[in-house]
Amino acid sequence: MRRDIFQAIADPTRRAIIALIAVQAMTPNALAAHFNTSRQAVSKHLQILTECDVLSQQQQGREIYYKLQMDKMKEIDQWLEQFRKIWEQRFDQLDHLLETLKSNKNEQ
Repeated sequence: MRRDIFQAIADPTRRAIIALIAVQAMTPNALAAHFNTSRQAVSKHLQILTECDVLSQQQQGREIYYKLQMDKMKEIDQWLEQFRKIWEQRFDQLDHLLETLKSNKNEQ
């Protein structure tokens, strides 16, 4: 089954893993130390994040380090951009309305 970026960020634990790995590449054991869950559960989240191409693996000696693929995160940003434009437009309309109300109040 092919997964997408939105499945990757759907789970709060995976979002927390992404936040940790955004700072530095980490091993599964290092990541598991941050969670009150089993290493196997963290490994399952890492597997999903890897399948979604959010993380890549890099072997260093006996350890596997996971690192964030920033290009994949851009997909989220591009999807959110359409909503950012709508929100900005609505805020601009609200600003205009408030300025109009303020002007009308000062004229009275």
